[in-house]
Amino acid sequence: MSRTLTFVTGNAKKLEEIKAILGQRFPLKIESQKIDLPELQGEIDEISIEKAKEAAKYVKGPVVVEDTSLCFNALNSLPGPYIKWFLDKLGPEKLPKLLDGFEDKSAQAICTLAFARDENSEVILFKGITDGIIVAPRGPRDFGWDPIFQPIGYDQTYAELPKETKNEISHRYRALDKLRDYFTNSNEL
Repeated sequence: MSRTLTFVTGNAKKLEEIKAILGQRFPLKIESQKIDLPELQGEIDEISIEKAKEAAKYVKGPVVVEDTSLCFNALNSLPGPYIKWFLDKLGPEKLPKLLDGFEDKSAQAICTLAFARDENSEVILFKGITDGIIVAPRGPRDFGWDPIFQPIGYDQTYAELPKETKNEISHRYRALDKLRDYFTNSNEL
């Protein structure tokens, strides 16, 4: 079996963060491949599973896809898995305005990693969740919705936090930590 795991992303910053979080302790070589997967609708887990199956067909080998959600509690978890589209249309300046009129500014950042050994295997999910609040944008605007998400227990947004700190507490870290444990403690690949 291959000792390489393909992360499906064309986002260089995301790949950099993934590699920084997994570090030297990860037992597999990480490669990335940009694949134009269909943008599915549904619940977080359903979307992740279908994306992994599609990616495995394309790559013809072991893949991990990531689906990131930003769930505003006052909006019954919206925008959720559709955060990419909300961010594209509203930008970090207008996105927090969705919560105008609501006292509850709490949110959950959710990272769901979906691993498929091949196109016929069962998809395994690794989920990381970080609780926080939605704030007016602060910090650099170069990585998605990081400027509007302030994790609980911190007075800075993801964008303002040093990369090392963010990479120790983020939703992506929590999901990648579960993935690392899985591959470190199994003979999966």
